[in-house]
Amino acid sequence: MFIEALKAQNPALIKAAQALWQRGEILPDTYVIDVDRLLDNGRKLLAAAQRHGITLYFMTKQIGRNPWLAGKLIELGFHGAVAVDFKEARTLRDAGIAVSHVGHLVQVPVAQVEDSVSGSTEIITLFSLEKAREVSAAALACGRVQPVMLKVFAEYDRLYPGQEAGFPLNELDDVVSKILAMPGIRLAGLTHFPCLLWNDEQQQTQPTRNLMTLLKARDLLKERGITVEQINAPSASSCSTLPILAQYGVTHAEPGHALTGTIPANQHGDQPETIAMLYLTEVSHQFQGKSYCFGGGYYRRGHARHALVCADPAAPVEARLLPIDDTSIDYHLALDGSYPVGSPVVMCFRTQIFVTRSDVALVSGIQSGNPVLEALYDSLGHPLPGGQHE
Repeated sequence: MFIEALKAQNPALIKAAQALWQRGEILPDTYVIDVDRLLDNGRKLLAAAQRHGITLYFMTKQIGRNPWLAGKLIELGFHGAVAVDFKEARTLRDAGIAVSHVGHLVQVPVAQVEDSVSGSTEIITLFSLEKAREVSAAALACGRVQPVMLKVFAEYDRLYPGQEAGFPLNELDDVVSKILAMPGIRLAGLTHFPCLLWNDEQQQTQPTRNLMTLLKARDLLKERGITVEQINAPSASSCSTLPILAQYGVTHAEPGHALTGTIPANQHGDQPETIAMLYLTEVSHQFQGKSYCFGGGYYRRGHARHALVCADPAAPVEARLLPIDDTSIDYHLALDGSYPVGSPVVMCFRTQIFVTRSDVALVSGIQSGNPVLEALYDSLGHPLPGGQHE
């Protein structure tokens, strides 16, 4: 999906990944992240957010939950991490990373409610009154009042399979009355997902019906005299979409793909954010005229179409990635054509590293020609041998 953008915006990353593989410092099925470019993207996002009065959390699930890079983003000025998965929250907290928002897209399980509240989580998203009662009780036990945010939806909204959740807009008044009666929590915000989506036909990112539902919910709360401190509108947050969110009165956003430049708007390499991540594998074998690469890292909504086979590092060859059968385990990724066994292969597509089996290599100094493997992690954020900060 982003091969052309990668070649245009960050050819040095391709060379660095090949060199790391050649020296045996990384294995196939590794995402290689250009730390300096990613942090530069972060600075651009923070500057755009400041211009438009928006607070930014950052998301780590696309970059592998790794705490070393998360710490760098906090140093940069991000308001803490958003953990959309409870195991991600555990990994980051155990490493001392400030987790500011939990509960969306996945609720906090019973066993972690106390940790979330006592850990000074800035805000917790709720999908149900049952979870609200759990959080309220835990907060009272900790001697504090926990700010919470409600996820809302309307019948006509777009919800992804496996993410169906939230309070119906037409029941919000009754829900709010019950929330206000719980002494351990304070209603501070509203959220929904996805609030922005890329329109491939029109080649632009546009507001969704979900965003309109979110704004209707805000207005209903205002009519009841409730100050809505957070209007959190995730999905496709980037330098080019933050002005759109600001126009609608959104207060918080949670960039993830924008940090690595892998937003749909950047397919042609013309966005402020530049590509800062690629996927490195190698040709395992050939079978009936096709070449098979080691798999493990493909995300089914990655939209990968092409790869660079680097048998000759000075002259990578573009190869067509054959369709991937989502009903089977991705032991291998198939390329159209015969390429030398053992050749490194580079791809660049949208990913969610936390649902892969991939390693994550964090590399600095790429743009200066002196790449340094700062850290190496597995997909769950556990450190592996080999990095400077092992």
